[in-house]
Amino acid sequence: MISRYSRKELVSIWSEENKYKIWLDVEIAAAEAMEKYKIIPKGVASLVKKKGKIKVKRIHDIEAKVKHDVIAFLTSITEQTGLKARYLHQGMTSSDVLDTTLNIQLVQSGNILLRDIDKILSVLKKKQAKKYKLTPCIGRSHGIHAEPITFGLKLASFYEEFKRNKLRLKDAIENVSTCAISGAVGTFANINPKIETYVAKKLKLKAEPISTQIIPRDRHAHYFAVLGIIAGSVERVATEIRHLQRSEVYELQEYFSKDQKGSSAMPHKKNPILSENLTGLARMVRSYVIPALENISLWHERDISHSSVERNIGPDANITLDFALVRLSGILEKMIVYPKTMIKNLNLTRGLVFSQEVMLELTKSGFAREKAYRLVQSHAKASFAKNTNLLTLLKSDKSITSKISEKRLDKIFTYDKHLKNVNYIFKRVFKL
Repeated sequence: MISRYSRKELVSIWSEENKYKIWLDVEIAAAEAMEKYKIIPKGVASLVKKKGKIKVKRIHDIEAKVKHDVIAFLTSITEQTGLKARYLHQGMTSSDVLDTTLNIQLVQSGNILLRDIDKILSVLKKKQAKKYKLTPCIGRSHGIHAEPITFGLKLASFYEEFKRNKLRLKDAIENVSTCAISGAVGTFANINPKIETYVAKKLKLKAEPISTQIIPRDRHAHYFAVLGIIAGSVERVATEIRHLQRSEVYELQEYFSKDQKGSSAMPHKKNPILSENLTGLARMVRSYVIPALENISLWHERDISHSSVERNIGPDANITLDFALVRLSGILEKMIVYPKTMIKNLNLTRGLVFSQEVMLELTKSGFAREKAYRLVQSHAKASFAKNTNLLTLLKSDKSITSKISEKRLDKIFTYDKHLKNVNYIFKRVFKL
């Protein structure tokens, strides 16, 4: 990813230095196990640990000649540690190192993404949702005014979704936390299975129950699919913010700093640029899901058609989503909410939002549902066309007032009913 949308913590995980460091950790752990089971002489692991340094340029220089990254890495380590390094990688294949390392990088990244989600959950629960729990606003379906809700309920919905995302990601991290040290085509023909068990425990992974020459890519597809789902949730929140900041709505606004400029041409502009940015980044993360799914099907026991894909989507998907999650938590924490505008918009349709309860009340009084629907709908259409309060029109209709008293109609046209179960919903979501 370009530096504009990258944070150092994630970038460092996908750096060449960290990748080779993990390769070395894998090789040392395998050497320790081989020493333990008297497969190689004592002292190899400690010597490599002491003298083996990561020299990225030297590895790349060697790779330019030999055209093989793992061989170049091993050659570089051998140059530093001497003849004993010939015992490294005994019975192993390149994928043992590459796949185990990739999974470690995914685990490292995933754990940071979990912290990012925790920040979003904290902002929503401790600061915003509770604050706006009973702030009335219009609920919209198809972009059209539906019935009253509260802004706190919108935020609670986001909170619950990110709770699910956290569980999904935890499961994906657990699923990809495997290690394979099984040698060519995964048969352990030239390496003792106990080596894999030792390495897995040392690196806090699980031994892959059965690998071919690679760790099965359905595990990775699951991980990247979860990242795609989380990106979808990021975009859902971002889209809501963008809609609510439109001039015609303006129920909330992204924080706009003192010296910030909205447009090179129009000084009045305050644009939802951060949320728009998140929409674009979410598209990027989701675009990595398809190649991850297509990596599942490889030729026989292995090919390397997945390798070039993973070299791209591994860093890009994780770095991009990390940046997006951190940005989203900042938007949510600093957003400016306009409760008075929410009330103004609630009243914009002059009572149309109470049409359902009027219809239901008519059915209770003996009207057939279809007749009640048509009657209320006709008054709703007239209210909209004439810009007249629906309540006024209903009170002028004797067929309605003969069934529903004016006092009862007045009570229907209040927000109380729509807010009465907000506390109940909050208890279910936040366990308060």
